[in-house]
Order: sequence, then C-alpha cells, then structure tokens
Amino acid sequence: MAPATQYELSPPPGDAISALAFAPNGSTKLLAASWDKKLYAYDVAKPDSSLIKTYEHRAPVLDVCFGDNENEAYTAGMDWVVNKVNLETGEMTEMSKHAAPARCVVYSPAHGVLISASWDCSLNLHNVRDPSSTPIRIPLPGKPHAVAASPSKVVVAMTGRIINIYDLQTIQNLFSSGQTELKLWQQRESSLRYLTRAVACMPSDAGYATSSIEGRVAVEWFEDTAESQARKYAFKCHRQPAPDGDGDIVYPVNALEFHPVHGTFASGGGDSTVALWDAEAKRRLKQYQKFPDSIAAMVFSKDGKYLAIGVCPGFETGQEDYSGEGKTSILIRELGDNEAKGKGAK
Repeated sequence: MAPATQYELSPPPGDAISALAFAPNGSTKLLAASWDKKLYAYDVAKPDSSLIKTYEHRAPVLDVCFGDNENEAYTAGMDWVVNKVNLETGEMTEMSKHAAPARCVVYSPAHGVLISASWDCSLNLHNVRDPSSTPIRIPLPGKPHAVAASPSKVVVAMTGRIINIYDLQTIQNLFSSGQTELKLWQQRESSLRYLTRAVACMPSDAGYATSSIEGRVAVEWFEDTAESQARKYAFKCHRQPAPDGDGDIVYPVNALEFHPVHGTFASGGGDSTVALWDAEAKRRLKQYQKFPDSIAAMVFSKDGKYLAIGVCPGFETGQEDYSGEGKTSILIRELGDNEAKGKGAK
C-alpha cells in the first residue's frame, strides 16, 4: 500500500483563503481564492515550484470554480462582480454584476450553466456557451451562504434554515425557452438548527450534506419518498472537551467535500482538524493530526488522488483586528491507497 504524503504549497496566499478548486479531467492545477484580492493558480504535482500565476481582482475573491477546461475559471467577489478568467492570458471578462457581494459560484459542464449567488438574495444564471445571452436573475427567499452542484441539481443554503433545490436541466431549458421564471424543484428546511456554513453534493447524485456553525453535519437524500427521507441524519463533530470539564467547546464546520470516487466525505472545522466520514455507514473513518489553524476550505482532485486543505485563522477566538496575513497555508495530502474508501466498499 502506497503511503500518504503531505506537503505545503509555496508561496501561500497573502490573506485568508475563501475557496479552493481543482481543475477538471484529472489535472493537477489548483485555484485558491483569497481575501488579498487575488486568485492563485498552483500545480500541486510540483511542491517545490507550485505557483503558476496570480490574477489580480478589484476586491476580495469569495469563491472560484473551473469552467469547461483547466484554462477557464469563474470568480465571485466582494465587488459584486462575477468574472470569467482566462488562466492562460490573465484576461478577465465580467459575466454579470449583483447588487451586493457575490458569495458563491458553481458551474455545470454537462449543462453549460454557471450559477452565482449573492448577498442581495438572488441567483444569476449564465449560459456560458452563448456569450450573447443575458444572465437571468432569480430572487431568493433568504441570504445565500453556500451553494453546491450535483450532476443534476443545485443546492442553495440560505438564512432562515431555507434550502432551495433546483434542477439543472430546467435551468438549461430556460435559455432556450426565453422564459425568466425558474421553477423550484424543491424547498426544504435545514436539518440543522443554526447557520449553514457549507454544502456539498454526493458525486452519485443521490443527495447532499450540510454543515453548521454549531459543530454539526447533516446528510440528506434527494429522493422525496418517506423511505428515503427516513434515512437522513445529523451528527455532532468538530468539538473538544472544555478545559474545566463542563461540556464541549463547539466549533464551526467550515468545509465539506465528497470524494469523487469513493463517495465518502471530508469535513474541516474551526478546531483545526479534518475528518473523513462514511455517509452510508454513518461512521468516522479517520481524523488527521491538528493543523496550524482553522480549516477554511477543502477540495479533492477530480481523480480523488489529492486533498487540498486551506488553513488560516478563523473568527473562533473573536479577533477584532482579523488578518490571515502570514498565517495562511495550503496543504496538499496525497491520499494513500484506499485511504478514503468506505468501510462497506468492495
């Protein structure tokens, strides 16, 4: 069995990490969005010379995703703008502008649809394969905090414990029909009582997981049958015993990511730890050693070989003058054979 290895990318972003994204098609290119107003491109297969290029933005970059290939990316930022970035030339093209910071951006290569979510309580839908098409604005019932896409669905987690689920084919059909009203596939109330921090969709397209500021993760399935809904569950995690022995110190679960091959998932928290979970068996597979600071973001490579972990100070200690400068790092774990494999998997 090949041993797992772990190393740090250099140089790291100059301030807190907001998002990480691996390129499609098994590429080793990794993008990191940062509060220092830059997007960083790395090659994780070259630990000693991993930085490829940086891309200056006008404001902190809150999210990033790849497009159809490893040279095309989309960013969402504090300047309210959703940008397309040509990673070869550095050229940036404005896709749309919201009326408040653009918090999340996800892309479906199967449908050619880019979806951005803003704190102005809206989604912007973009048909990226038709540059002449106008983005469609969809109002939301709450402020979005996390968005994730499965092969057929988009899950939007908002304030008020609201979760909207949209069908990607329905979104794609909007552009050909000329309509501007998007039919909601389903609306649910979150299984978690407190604010959602992250959402991730199962690669099998069967369901999704959400996490909260209150050290909990919930796992749910899309299928709307009594039997399927009875399978959903939530559990406590990323907690540490209080020094005085009175209860637990509870940390936010800032990051969730499903393994693209095995369907297990990783969670990263404000307690500076990363854990691997088997969603089907409802058990923890592994907890890694403590990292230097809070886990801000995580992503698996598309072939499941690498796990990128963004580490920087969180707000757990209540800093008034927050800065991730000089305290930010991106660690790459090259997974060992079967490291992320579920206990019941063959």
